[in-house]
Amino acid sequence: MEHLIAKLGWIIVSYLIGSFPFGLLIAKINHNIDPRLHGSKNTGATNIARTCGTRFGVITFILDMAKGYIPMLIALTISPSFLFLTLAGLAIIIGHMHSIFLQHKGGKGVATSIGIFAALAPGPLFLALILCLIFIWTSGYISLGSLCLMTSLPIFVFLSGDFSVLILALIIMAMVISKHRENIVRLARGHEIPWQNKTSAETQTIPGS
Repeated sequence: MEHLIAKLGWIIVSYLIGSFPFGLLIAKINHNIDPRLHGSKNTGATNIARTCGTRFGVITFILDMAKGYIPMLIALTISPSFLFLTLAGLAIIIGHMHSIFLQHKGGKGVATSIGIFAALAPGPLFLALILCLIFIWTSGYISLGSLCLMTSLPIFVFLSGDFSVLILALIIMAMVISKHRENIVRLARGHEIPWQNKTSAETQTIPGS
């Protein structure tokens, strides 16, 4: 019974950790702006980079990744149960995308997903990251690279034979793709703007990824 309570408690804590809006905090402290009112209007690392500068985007990325990685490492010490790890991972990503501190809004989940799978499936994640970077380098679109990362990750997980995290990878893939709906439409229409060409001024009026 105590072990069950510990699992349920950590799932709740994982949601709260995932909900913490690092991007909003960084933008407010350093530039006194609300990223929800600029660029793509989310608190993820890409929008923070475009509205506050690359340095702050990198810091946001690292912190968002950490809030996926650290809770999953702790979850692994609590129990290796497939169901528990899946629920803990989902709690983190739901918290990031639908933060209790941001009226259930948030980021698109890529950095936090990287953190989650860095703890659960580092090998498949590494391969997916290489593919992601190739797509960003050749196309110039961070959104395309992010979509490539999240769609290829379940494939690499499957090929690795680690089926214990496959369902989590598929669910998170679907959630991240859903968050990128507008990017997908812009990519299909040829209206997505390469990240190299987006300045902070442009992102005040042009939606980003």
